[in-house]
Formats: sequence, C-alpha cells, structure tokens
Amino acid sequence: MLTPLQQLHLDDGRTVTCTSQAEARMLWEETTATHGFYRRAAACLLPGDVALDIGANIGLSSMMFADTCPGIQVIAVEPVPMTFGCLDRNIAAHVPDGIPLQIAVGATPGTRPFTWYPHATANSGFYADREADDEATKIYLRNSGLDDKAIALITTGLHDGVPLEVGVTTVSAILDEHCRYSEIGLLKVDVERAELDVLHGITEADWRRIHAVVAEVHDRDGRLREVCELFSRQGMSAQTQQDPRLIGTEIHEVFAARPRAA
Repeated sequence: MLTPLQQLHLDDGRTVTCTSQAEARMLWEETTATHGFYRRAAACLLPGDVALDIGANIGLSSMMFADTCPGIQVIAVEPVPMTFGCLDRNIAAHVPDGIPLQIAVGATPGTRPFTWYPHATANSGFYADREADDEATKIYLRNSGLDDKAIALITTGLHDGVPLEVGVTTVSAILDEHCRYSEIGLLKVDVERAELDVLHGITEADWRRIHAVVAEVHDRDGRLREVCELFSRQGMSAQTQQDPRLIGTEIHEVFAARPRAA
C-alpha cells in the first residue's frame, strides 16, 4: 500500500515531507509544546552530545533537538519504509549531519513482525492493538473537544494495519557503530508499547554514557512503575506526567536524567 507523500509548511517557514499533514501538524505541536517533556529533555543537551531518536517517525523530534542545541549529533531511527522516506528527506533538509537509520530497535537483534498503520503512522509498532489504539484516539479527540460524530469520522479505518517484517537492532549496537566514544546527551523512546524492549537492549556500560531519557510509556501491567524503577537503578531521577488530552488512556511521558560531572 502506497501513501502519497505530502508537504507541510511549519509556522517557522520550513517545509517537511510527511504522509499526512494532519498527523504531522499534531506531532509537531506535541513535540514543541512548552509543557512537554521533549522540550525539557532537549534543554539538557550540550554541543558535542549525541541525541538518539528511537521511533523517529518523520523526524520532527530530531529537528527540535537539533534546533534547541546546534552542534549535537542526531541519530534518527525508523523502521517503516514509507515513513523512513519522509524521515530521510527531513533529516537531510533540516538536521545538519544527522544520521537516519531504517531499522527497528528492541532487546535483541534479528527480525520481527511489525504492524504499520498507513493512516496513523505514529501508532505503528510491534504490539499494535487496533481496539486499544482506536479507543485511545477517541479519548484523545474527546478530551480535545470534538463531538462523537467527528470522532467517528476520524477514527473509521484509522488503524487498518499492514503487516511488515522489519529488521531489529539494539541501542547499544547503534552506539557501537555510530558513536562509540560520544556522550549520549539524550535518548528518546517512542515505540508504542515496546519501550521496555528498547531499554533492555542497552548494556550497563552504555547506560553510564546516557545522561537523559525521554520516553512515552504505555502503562500496562505496571509498566510505568517498572520503567521508573529501571531508571532509578541506573542512577537517574525520573518524573512522569500525562497530557490532559490523554487522561483516561494508558499513555504517559517519562523524563529521567542524571547529574552531569562538573
């Protein structure tokens, strides 16, 4: 299934390539929101750092990280070919010396089944759950002020999935290949219920190189607590919050950081 590529003109005058203008506009607003943890995490970056963007989608968070701290190295990772095509173009246009990688990230390398939602690319993943994804979207839209008629129109067919087989690597394998000696100023993880897989693919030695993590966490079976406890074991102080539009869903943000050596 091919989705025609589109162009979205941002308020700052730049143009990005996307598969859906509406989705890209929503993602850009979420990424750049002053109350969001992404902005707070980006403020931790220093020139010379690496920002590793796992679940980069079309690269909007990578762009914001590069905007916030010129002089960082951004590595943006996205497995879906159509979405990666947009990411590749946006990194080339807007992220100096950025590295786009077409691969998924998990606990171990290999290949795995993956569900791509062509009409809701940001919800794609290893653990796609159409019923849960439909319900979370309905809650988000209802909390945003839309009525049931509009919600039904938007969500009909939104999570019709396309099965893919994707290659999988680990965070530590990416660091070993692309930035063996650099400080990892920020690790961003947005992988639709696979966040623990990603975090379990980091070696103890590499954890010591990571100064901050911002992650979307789906709180199923105590996962939010488990993620925060993992950060605590790695010497990071974690904070959580939930977007008011997501109240009633399992989706939370976590920001964890450790003090930098003087």
